[in-house]
Order: sequence, then structure tokens, then C-alpha cells
Amino acid sequence: MIQAAPAKVCRLIHTGQVIVDLVMQIDALPAPGGDVLAANACFEVGGGFNVMAAARRSHMRVVYAGGHGSGRFGTMAREALVKEGVEIAAPQVAGEDTGLCVALVDARAERTFVSHIGAEGVLERSVLDGLQVTQHDIVYVSGYSLMLADKAEVLVAWLEQLPAGTRVAFDPGPLVDAIDGALLERVLVRVSIWTSNRLEALRFATTDDLDAAFEAIAARLPDDALTVVRDGAHGCEIRASRQRDHVPGFAVDAVDTNGAGDAHTGVFLALLASGADARTAATRANAAAALAVTRHGPATAPDARQIDVFLDERRGAA
Repeated sequence: MIQAAPAKVCRLIHTGQVIVDLVMQIDALPAPGGDVLAANACFEVGGGFNVMAAARRSHMRVVYAGGHGSGRFGTMAREALVKEGVEIAAPQVAGEDTGLCVALVDARAERTFVSHIGAEGVLERSVLDGLQVTQHDIVYVSGYSLMLADKAEVLVAWLEQLPAGTRVAFDPGPLVDAIDGALLERVLVRVSIWTSNRLEALRFATTDDLDAAFEAIAARLPDDALTVVRDGAHGCEIRASRQRDHVPGFAVDAVDTNGAGDAHTGVFLALLASGADARTAATRANAAAALAVTRHGPATAPDARQIDVFLDERRGAA
């Protein structure tokens, strides 16, 4: 009897950082040296968890390769990952807890972060090698990882020996203009998917013109790379096969923008993994981000059914 070959499963291999957010709702940031009362405050697992949760809720298999601590925040992080069905590849980091981010969300739904890195800054080469990455997987790299010298060297050396054809998704983050240039260049030559917001793209290109930023990004990526730049309620711009396209967003009443970009990225990657084209993936990602900003908290990505309902309602109202 001839058995059918097993289906090729595309995993999201997340090499970034899962941290715990202390989220506070405020009217406005205080002046330096001032004080302000928060309307509420809560602990939420965030950071790289937001992207992974979004991808899982759109049915993608996800593996977290980063570190996690041995204290109470590490326990929170692991519980959240397990609840979402994320596979944890690395052991606990002994003697160190998972890091913390204070996230201040003001009345405009804008967020301000102050972060402290803990056990999530650890990345073990043996763990990465044990994942046995194939060309069917998508490896996610965060710009924050490149700010941590020890982690960055392990990560980049591993990226350079990945199997040919393996897709590497790079989210530069808001500190992109502070990443070591030589290190960043080693990553960019392996990137097949760039995903950032508008401000990050402009910072990367040191320009205030989005067209110029797109050209600057494309010039430093491989010719066949896919570029996605999010622009809030306007949706996103995508560039594939040298063709640029605008994918409209959805107007909603935003209450919290924390995690919206991560929701977009996770859903976008999950759709690409399922075989969808870039525009289809971007449309669903725009819908996911729109839903995310109507909810308080960092990991507010909707599931696939909720995205379906949202898109059906918008089509019906058109």
C-alpha cells in the first residue's frame, strides 16, 4: 500500500521577545517630573506574544524560540502561550524573570512604552538548530532582537545558514534607526518580507516622504522581497514583484492602538502561509487591525471567524 506524503506544514518561528505589559489608561502623559492618575491598570502578556496570538487565531502553527523567565512574569508568559496553542521551544532561563513593559495609553488611543528586557533576551543556538527549519516555514525577526548584542549575534549567524528559500519576515520596530548598521545589513540580505508601520519606514530611510522610503527599503532587500507598510486607518501599502499597491483600511472608533500592528502582522503572515496572495492577506490584516483598535489591551487580534463577519458586514454596507 502506498501512503500519501504528509502535508507540508508552514510554521511561524518567532525569534523575538515575549514580555509582560503593565497597561495603564490615562488622559495624557504628565509633564516631566509630574504625576497623573490612571483610570485603570492591568498586567497583560505582550511584546512578541501579540504577533503569535494573531497568527494562531488565523490557524497558523506557531513556535516561540525566545527565552522565558523563572519568576512570576515568566509563568504568566508561558500560561498565555500555552493557552493560545503556541509551541515553546526553549527551556526556562534559570535565575531570571521575563521582562516588563509599562504601556501608557492616552485619550487619543496613542501608546507610549518603557521597557525592561529580562529572560526574553536569551536565545540559544541549540534551540534554533533543533527547530529544523525548512523552506516551508516563516522565520520572524524583530528589530528589538538586534538591539541586544548577545542575542543578535546568535540570531544573525543562524539566519545566515537557513535553508535556501526559507522566508524571513522582518519587523524593524521603532528603534530601527538605532540598530548597528553592519548587523542590520546582514539581516536585510536574508529578508523576504518587510513589515513595518509608516513611521518606522520613514525612520529607516531617514526621510519624511513615503515614496522615497519605499524605494530605500526596496534597494536594500532582495529583488523578490515583499514590502508591507501599515498606515493606520488608511490601510497599508504593499510592494511585490516591483509593483506597489494600496490596500484600503477600515474606519472604526479606536480606543487603544496597542498591539494593532502586531495583529496586522500575525494575520498577514498566517494568510501568506495558507497560500493567499499579498493583497488578500493585506485586506484581512487591515480588518484584523481595525478590530484590534476597538478593544483594550495588547493581544486583541480577532480570530478568523470574527474577521469573516467583519468583512461580510463591510461588504453588505458598501
